[in-house]
Amino acid sequence: MPNVRLAASLTFFRALAASAALLCAGALHAQSLPPGVRLGMSAEQLQAVLPAAERVQRPQRLSGGLVGNWRAAPVEMAGLLFEPTFFFAASELRRVEYVAAAQATPDSGASAFTALVQWGRGVFGAELASRDPGTAYAAWVSNDTDVYVQQVSDPRRASVRLVYKARQLRDGSEL
Repeated sequence: MPNVRLAASLTFFRALAASAALLCAGALHAQSLPPGVRLGMSAEQLQAVLPAAERVQRPQRLSGGLVGNWRAAPVEMAGLLFEPTFFFAASELRRVEYVAAAQATPDSGASAFTALVQWGRGVFGAELASRDPGTAYAAWVSNDTDVYVQQVSDPRRASVRLVYKARQLRDGSEL
């Protein structure tokens, strides 16, 4: 009987490993910027690389003059459908934001957030993290790019966000 238990255990662990691989593959599918997209490119260059990208009718405006005026087709990551928005300032792509609504998920996107954090650790190393009631955050620095993942677990506006943004270093006198 020990051989039967060992065979059943091996089958279970193989199935578990395969499931974990599929989860990671789903998380890894689109975390990097789309092929050919890089921070610093112009809107014309973005259109050349992503011909299906569309102008946003009501652009989002953020501090620093960032305007989210281009959007691409939704992308599945970690079991959620993320909508990418491309933010420009001074005619350069400065931020790419993937946002997924998570109100319909039983865990408010916690499992997707966890999968994206695991992906980030594998790509960028240990994260700088914080957790407040209703919000979790993990961030990394990669050369001239800041990358972060955020989960908002408020049942009315639960979401998961993955952001790539151009790193801005400031002089201490500017703070």
